[in-house]
Amino acid sequence: MGNIFNLLTQDIRFSEALKACMNCGICTAICPAAEFYDYDPRKICDIVQRKNEEEIEALLRSDMIWACGQCLSCKTRCPRGNVPAEIILVLRKTAQELGYYNDVAKKQQHRLAETVGKNILEIGYCVHPDRVVPALHPEQGPIWEWYVKNIEEVAPKFGANYHGVGPGALRTIREETLNEIRKIYEITGGNQLMDKLLNNE
Repeated sequence: MGNIFNLLTQDIRFSEALKACMNCGICTAICPAAEFYDYDPRKICDIVQRKNEEEIEALLRSDMIWACGQCLSCKTRCPRGNVPAEIILVLRKTAQELGYYNDVAKKQQHRLAETVGKNILEIGYCVHPDRVVPALHPEQGPIWEWYVKNIEEVAPKFGANYHGVGPGALRTIREETLNEIRKIYEITGGNQLMDKLLNNE
């Protein structure tokens, strides 16, 4: 047992996510990502459970841990109560901290930090219509462009409180709440991780 495995076990999510994988493969059979990518949650659990440092490092440097979509289908089906998707989060964080992710993952993480990470700190939302600009996201199609142009009229019809005060989706997040979020980032090391990702370290 070496340093990388020890790092994994220091994450509070680890002990709940990997109890005792028996390699039944149900997680892989139910996994949508496994159908389309070189991704195998059973194999990942097996590698981690064996505690082989070289294999774990190779996993951290691979594309495999970045294919999971976090749907948690694996959690609902595992007969032992393991959560491979949660193990993936621990592996991703460790890869980020150690700088073990490859160029493709590095670009992906940089983009996420630049968008989702900053969105949370600045406006309190991971994704918000104001930040998904149609010109930058042509994959959203013409309906999205129409929605963004007409959002003030359309959003209330869906029960949203667009830029309003009080409860409701798309409301303006109070400054005191944003300050609490920023404090969480500061205390948990989120700011350091964001800086690392944004600077491509």
